[in-house]
Amino acid sequence: MKLIKADEARENRIMMEAVVDCYDAGERAMGWYYYLDDKLRFPFTAKCVARREISPLEPGDEIEVLAMASEDECGREMFVRIRWGKRGLAVPLAQLEPVSADSQTEEGVGDWHYWLKRGYVF
Repeated sequence: MKLIKADEARENRIMMEAVVDCYDAGERAMGWYYYLDDKLRFPFTAKCVARREISPLEPGDEIEVLAMASEDECGREMFVRIRWGKRGLAVPLAQLEPVSADSQTEEGVGDWHYWLKRGYVF
């Protein structure tokens, strides 16, 4: 994947709000988890923008995002719960783009996508 150029405002927000005072991978994962849980306004509509082997979603699918997945599911990657059948399902946030969401939610999802496209890891 080609890395994107740095965005100073986004870098600053991520460093000061998502991963501030995080010293290891576990702390960064939980920093991101709580940052997104606070930032995203659920429910919102999203579109699948990337195919993933671990997800049944196909590019172009529109779904309703209900909440963050549990902390246990987000130790290596951020997952969100979607309406899928009777139980629902957790899918990677990286494969979703908001369609109908407020600006705060769009910013939070954009921050996560930016983090990944810069090649950052927990």
